[in-house]
This record gives sequence, structure tokens and C-alpha cells, in this order.
Amino acid sequence: MDVQMAPDEVEAIFSALAHADPAPKTELAYTDPFTLLVSVVLSAQSTDVGVNKATRGLFAAAPDAASMAAMSEEQVGSFIRSLGLWRNKAKNVVALSKILLERHGGEVPHDRAALEALPGVGRKTANVVLNVAFGEGTIAVDTHIFRVANRTGLAPGKTVDKVEQGLLAVVPERYLGGAHHWLILHGRYVCKARRPECWRCAIARWCRFPDKALYSKRPTGPDGVSSADDSLRSA
Repeated sequence: MDVQMAPDEVEAIFSALAHADPAPKTELAYTDPFTLLVSVVLSAQSTDVGVNKATRGLFAAAPDAASMAAMSEEQVGSFIRSLGLWRNKAKNVVALSKILLERHGGEVPHDRAALEALPGVGRKTANVVLNVAFGEGTIAVDTHIFRVANRTGLAPGKTVDKVEQGLLAVVPERYLGGAHHWLILHGRYVCKARRPECWRCAIARWCRFPDKALYSKRPTGPDGVSSADDSLRSA
């Protein structure tokens, strides 16, 4: 049975993450709530790097809901073919743009229910938009956050919803604005799925990962350079 992490431990974790990265932000390239929304919809089963490459041309051709709605699914698809599930994503992007015009004056609504009513937008996407575009203290639990929350003991849970509710219950209010970014970036670059880099983890002392001792030593290659550092440089 998991024992809930003490409030002072949670405070220490987010204090350390905030100290290491005082101004965390999404790695998706966007200019306004609309381009953010489209980018997040496109990011399903795709990397942020891949999405940014695809949207560079897409947003140059259609930077707002009106111009995106005027495009055909084939036209949108021509920009995003490098992404997984691109056909369905193109369909959703065109459809959600039309709904934004019809129901919201072309603007992205600051309302969870309205966001989740858009094609291709679920709770996770809505959470990202509410957090990044509108400054709400939401946490969008993806695979990285799910892993970090369970591995560290911050908010153990077998489902995404359970982890989200657990995090919202324990994260101090003043850290809620950045919690989503700190956790996802930590999972993406440090607390990796196959080989967590506990040797350079800012929150290792509070982490409850039972195998962290196995990854506490800095790995080195034949030239004495950390293979983990190499992977970060090439990411």
C-alpha cells in the first residue's frame, strides 16, 4: 500500500524543480491560443520537435481559425504528413476551426466543456490549453507525467485520471502554474522510461523509486563522456 508523500517532501520537490527551471514552458511552437490548440491536437503520438516542423508551414498558410477552416482536409494534410495519424488530425483541425468560427467568433474558448466539445480535443488537450494559454493551474497527464508521478511517489495511480487528481491534491497552489511543465520536462529529459538519470536528478533525495540506486552513477563511454549527455545534445 502506497504511503502518501508528506507535504514538506512535495514542497521540497517543487522547490528544487523551480530552482532548476524558474520559467518552465511548453516546447511546442505557438503564437496564440489557436496555434497552441492546433499544435496540441497534432501532438498526439508525435514529438514536439516533429509537430513544430510540421506547423511551421501550416501556420504560415493558415494562422487563424478562419484561414484554417477555409482549407480542405487534403490541404492541411499536405503539411502534416510526417505526423502519426495525420489524416484524422487534418480532419479534426479543419472541423474544430469551423466550430470555433460558428460558435466562438473564431476564438479559442476559455472554458473546459467548450474545449472538450471540439473534435480531437480531450481532457489532456484541454488541460494544456487552459494552463498555457489561460494560466490555469491544470495538469495534463501524459506518459511522462504519469511515469514521474508513479515512480517518485508524488501521486501514485493506475489511471491518468487518478494521477491527475492525486497531483492536484498534493501540489502546493503556488506551484500549480508550472507543475505541468516541470513534470513533463523532468520525465522527458531526466526521469526517462528505460534508463532514468538518477545521477543528475534534482529531486532524487525525495524520490521513492526503489531502483534509483541502480542509476545513481554517471554513465561514461570509452572516451569518458557521458552517454546520457550525448543523448541530450542530439535530442
